[in-house]
Amino acid sequence: MGSGQVTSSVPEGFSEFQGKHVTVAGLGVSGIPAAKVLHARGAIVTVVNDGDDARAREQAAELEALGITVRLGDGATLPDGTELVVTAPGWKPDKPLFEAAREAGLEIWGDVELAWRLRGPDAAPWLAVTGTNGKTTTVQMLASILKAAGLRTAAVGNIGVSLLDAVLGEEHYDVLAVELSSYQLHWAPSLRAHSAAVLNLAPDHLDWHGSMEAYARDKGRIYEGNRVACVYNVADKATEDLVREADVEEGCRAIGFTLGTPGPSQLGVVEGILVDRAFVENRHKNAQELAEVSDVDPPAPHNIANALAAAALARAFGVPPKAVRDGLRNFTPDAHRIAYVADVDGVAYVDDSKATNTHAAEASLAAYESIVWIAGGLAKGATFDELVAKSAKRLRGAVLIGADRALIREALARHAPEVPVVDLDRTDTGAMLAAVQEAQRLAVEGDTVLLAPACASMDMFANYNKRGDAFAEAVRELGA
Repeated sequence: MGSGQVTSSVPEGFSEFQGKHVTVAGLGVSGIPAAKVLHARGAIVTVVNDGDDARAREQAAELEALGITVRLGDGATLPDGTELVVTAPGWKPDKPLFEAAREAGLEIWGDVELAWRLRGPDAAPWLAVTGTNGKTTTVQMLASILKAAGLRTAAVGNIGVSLLDAVLGEEHYDVLAVELSSYQLHWAPSLRAHSAAVLNLAPDHLDWHGSMEAYARDKGRIYEGNRVACVYNVADKATEDLVREADVEEGCRAIGFTLGTPGPSQLGVVEGILVDRAFVENRHKNAQELAEVSDVDPPAPHNIANALAAAALARAFGVPPKAVRDGLRNFTPDAHRIAYVADVDGVAYVDDSKATNTHAAEASLAAYESIVWIAGGLAKGATFDELVAKSAKRLRGAVLIGADRALIREALARHAPEVPVVDLDRTDTGAMLAAVQEAQRLAVEGDTVLLAPACASMDMFANYNKRGDAFAEAVRELGA
């Protein structure tokens, strides 16, 4: 989230913060704008932060110049007199500061909760998206569809425009496409979306949430109080279970999306056409064509599912079918998301460096028939047996890199012993070029060399973007 665009004047009706002692937990992309907004509304703000490095001291100086108190290297203690805690989303719920706040009976808000509470009376409704994978792409598709319908919108939340900027800025939006992480949802108890979608659920961030049950429960918060539609994945029963458990407004509907033929109150695919049987007259008999599968870029199965979820939320908001088609056609996916790089000697090279967990890698592998797989990195506690077992028939070979590559090698030995494996024991800057060269050696015409690491990147690269860039550069060198 940006920290420089939020409004500084105190609007009428926000006196609830005047003179209130608020502790903001964490500097950075959410803590700094939250502190500024609260200070501008008359709150007595103290920012606490675990780190005390040069960057933190620079940020602290900026806030202290405004009259905000900052305590660096002291994120565990609740300041005396605190009446409200506003936290950065990444701070774990079991931190001592939060334990002290709960014992004192204090509310704990995240930046999303703060933005929700600061909305004006004529605020734009939120169409919200969460899920283990696909959130960003789906929200961007949704924003593209809404814009194609002539609506003023933005992709906000965990991406794009910050929610505080969107809520407090001068631009008036008709509707917001909101990406929300499980962290953000955990700290947003009063959020009530117009409509929301949970795309999928797979084990992730369990060290933060403590269990799969707690992770799913936080994801499910997105459905609470929905007014029009709770959108779920027909292929992922856990998402439908979350809809059943949600306390929604009367008349709110459960809307499924499926890669198969849709039933009533569902969106799906029929003979290469994206079809709506939810937002039509007499959905038990009628269906509405929305777009062709070829309008989705790339037309991989998991990305078609993203498009259907985006379409469902847009249709829940009353968007016409033509806008769905035009919005999908206008959409360009971000880099490193199952992105075609080049063909070299009849072999396609595809960069899905964003596939940083097994669930994302499984979706990526399902998009191609004959694959030389480049995988590995930091496993973050993941296991790979299920992924390899499901994908074994598609693998022509595998090239393994990174700190935890042995875990993938062992899963391949158990579930795909016939697949040739190259284990690269190096982490230098030339490792990716070596991986691509080994993949080229294993591939034959018609194959796809797919970077879908199923792991985080930080053992070898600054982030997944740098990893994908290194792959693309290596492919270009190969072609040259």
